[in-house]
Amino acid sequence: MALPSALETQRPAAPGARADAACAPPSAAVDAAAPATDATGAAAPVGPGSISTLSDEDLSRLRVVPARHPGRVVLAVVVTLLVALVAWSFATNPRWEWGVVAQWFFAESIIRGLLETLHLTALAGAVGFGLGLVLALMRLSPSSLVSGVAWTFSWVFRSTPMLVQLLLWYNLGYLYERFTLGIPLTDVTFFDARTSDLMTPMLAAVLGLGLHQAAYAAELIRGGILSVDQGQLEAASALGLPARDRSLRIVLPQAMRAILPSAFNEVIGLVKGTSIVYVLAHAELFFTVQLIYGRTQQVLPMLLVATLWYVVITSLLSIGQYYIERHYAKGALRTLPPTPLQRLRAGLRGRGARSTTASAREGASA
Repeated sequence: MALPSALETQRPAAPGARADAACAPPSAAVDAAAPATDATGAAAPVGPGSISTLSDEDLSRLRVVPARHPGRVVLAVVVTLLVALVAWSFATNPRWEWGVVAQWFFAESIIRGLLETLHLTALAGAVGFGLGLVLALMRLSPSSLVSGVAWTFSWVFRSTPMLVQLLLWYNLGYLYERFTLGIPLTDVTFFDARTSDLMTPMLAAVLGLGLHQAAYAAELIRGGILSVDQGQLEAASALGLPARDRSLRIVLPQAMRAILPSAFNEVIGLVKGTSIVYVLAHAELFFTVQLIYGRTQQVLPMLLVATLWYVVITSLLSIGQYYIERHYAKGALRTLPPTPLQRLRAGLRGRGARSTTASAREGASA
């Protein structure tokens, strides 16, 4: 026996039924549109096709069920357990000697070493990024000689380990006994001194770290400048803007968005890279820690002191990076992303508004 087709099952209502529906009182139409209820009086589930027939009051009584993500929940539980286990190990293992860490964390010698690390980072960073900017502009020069010199500098200093560079600068007096400044091929001399007297551990550290940093800074600055669309310069030239304004007002703000993330990574690496200066016996943070645990034999607690200070410095640099990148994102985003403090304030205001709304609903239902 053939099954009835879809057209046969959707038969139109009889004329008498239409007339009865038309003559029905308004209360019957309202009852028909109201959601069905079960034996307890609660609203029964409503199909998708009947949502459009509900009133605003009926829609407000519907319960929205959030999507479930069991995999995400399991991963969060596993990560929480791992973090808790690591934290428990740090807190309960007596061999970390947290009392020794607290004793030396703010010691005068440690603070002096920390300040020397920051001083060394600032000087090497200024030399590195200042010279890196010059080298980046030389690489972009149409002169093959100028571009070749800049490329050779980057190639040499990126190919040589930093430790080797530090030792070479510190032992420069062995290669060149005296440093003389004057007019060549004459007896006129403006300055003359022994190289070993001039090349102190501090100067050798600044030269080694700064020149090594300049080779990398030149490449990231050059990449940031090349990331700016050539049409920007063409449009600025068509408007008659001077070359200085084109560089400072058109190219630089857009290039900074590409330069800043890598530049801050280099600065953070430079902070930690100052620890290698201990080979020159310069009293920065790591060398100071070495002197202390060589005398007290408390190796792990003192290394933990240095590690915590490096974490503090890099965390502060990361916070500064966030706000500086947010500043230079003004030309790329219509709306700047909220800061962590703004997110916290918005979350507290939203929680307060939800609690106030819930209290008002409970009062209205009572």
